Amino acid sequence: MASASLLKASPVVDKSKWVKGQTLRQPSVSVVRCHPVAPSGLDVRASSYADELVKTAKTIASPGRGILAMDESNATCGKRLASIGLENTEANRQAYRTLLVSAPGLGQYISGAILFEETLYQSTIDGKKMVDVLVEQNIVPGIKVDKGLVPLAGSNNESWCQGLDGLASRSAAYYQQGARFAKWRTVVSIPNGPSELAVKEAAWGLARYAAVSQDNGLVPIVEPEILLDGDHGIDRTFEVAKKVWAEVFFYLAQNNVMFEGILLKPSMVTPGAECKDRATPEQVASYTLSLLRQRIPPAVPGIMFLSGGQSEVEATLNLNAMNQAPNPWHVSFSYARALQNTCLKTWGGRPENVKEAQDTLLVRAKANSLAQLGKYTGEGESEEAKQGMFVKGYVY
Repeated sequence: MASASLLKASPVVDKSKWVKGQTLRQPSVSVVRCHPVAPSGLDVRASSYADELVKTAKTIASPGRGILAMDESNATCGKRLASIGLENTEANRQAYRTLLVSAPGLGQYISGAILFEETLYQSTIDGKKMVDVLVEQNIVPGIKVDKGLVPLAGSNNESWCQGLDGLASRSAAYYQQGARFAKWRTVVSIPNGPSELAVKEAAWGLARYAAVSQDNGLVPIVEPEILLDGDHGIDRTFEVAKKVWAEVFFYLAQNNVMFEGILLKPSMVTPGAECKDRATPEQVASYTLSLLRQRIPPAVPGIMFLSGGQSEVEATLNLNAMNQAPNPWHVSFSYARALQNTCLKTWGGRPENVKEAQDTLLVRAKANSLAQLGKYTGEGESEEAKQGMFVKGYVY
């Protein structure tokens, strides 16, 4: 409601005094006319889960901890298994996921685990529910809810993310099964534009998903991944990222999404994977934090970065550089390959290697925990952990 001083300074204009081509004559005496105000229709019903959403988001964004992204689709998981000579069967997927969730002490470094739908309803090889094993480790179970990328008609060979149909009922069922946060990943491609259409489609889809998730008790992870593909420099990535995040928060606000009950999963601001000019961790941190300060409200509890094909060590070094000074948000990680790559190769599908593979996972988780605290040094890292994992045109 306007203050009395503002009302006095803004006299009511009698439109009958407007004469085309002449200056509008203001009344000599300011008049304030008060009329009954009809309901504006702008009152927004708060989610009945509001308090729980805030608590969940803060739990995930807790000091020294981040997210283990193990939500690869069955097809993608099959590619990972094939890399170590294993067939893509439910039993093999179950064995690998059991290895991950049951790693002793994992909850010291991991606060949330994003699961694929199969895993959410799956039991370990010992017959315990995967969800229960995570909760016992003080790890919040999450769920991937999008239905993948499809071609965006009318764009420059770009994509949009499907999955809004039926999302409310699926989210309610996931909550009943124990999930407390959700993830929706869409992508923006710099070499393909990105077009205005693709950016708006990505932002609107993320906003609708976020609103539906909160309405069903799930903290939404908002993930517009800016792909590493391309030979562009870091300044171009920064320019595109600013545009994307401006659109995302515009539509999040339009959809009445509660910022205190979301988490973000952005790409770090880096040069394109094929750019000849590489960036140091300090440069990546400087550009990325500048982006966050310009675009992300401090009400958001956590920024959980994706690794996007960086090597395990590179992703950890960049995260560490961002935590050398206090931030308004919990700046952390939500890594898949950058946590699992060496672990998977160490396991190799052999039961006798499970403990060693779990130890490897814990090494990576601890390294990123230290990076979240700004205390990672990079000492003693293996050559395997320094190998880049970028795949051109990667299909998730």
